[in-house]
Amino acid sequence: MDDLHVPPGPGAPHGLRIPAAELREQFSHASGPGGQGVNTTDSRVQLSIDLATTSALTDTQRARALARLEPRLAGSMLTIAAAEQRSQRQNRVAARERLTALLREAIMPATPRRATRPTLGSRRRRLDEKRRRAEVKRGRGRPGSE
Repeated sequence: MDDLHVPPGPGAPHGLRIPAAELREQFSHASGPGGQGVNTTDSRVQLSIDLATTSALTDTQRARALARLEPRLAGSMLTIAAAEQRSQRQNRVAARERLTALLREAIMPATPRRATRPTLGSRRRRLDEKRRRAEVKRGRGRPGSE
């Protein structure tokens, strides 16, 4: 198994290289159709990485990844499963591509929300509604001696 390379982008200007020793692959029988080979070949691949101990991430990247991927983690282990293809080799490639995309997404810095001004129409509608509500409330008072 080779090292996993994540291409450069926001959050990782030089990309990432995850050593093969930090990745763990497990193989098992894939479920579903596949003919005679489905019960005899271990084509399903589970690719795991421990985000808390990997040397590939900086402290900032690690904090972002752990926070964003928290629902998918078991402790600090991120596991990707691939069983779409009949071939173990193709499932290994698919799992590595998915892990790369997930890490790429997780370490990107958050883009701040841009403040926008309310439109002229929305401001007018808001003020009209305020006038209507004030009229309704004014009409609830005691009748005067007019």
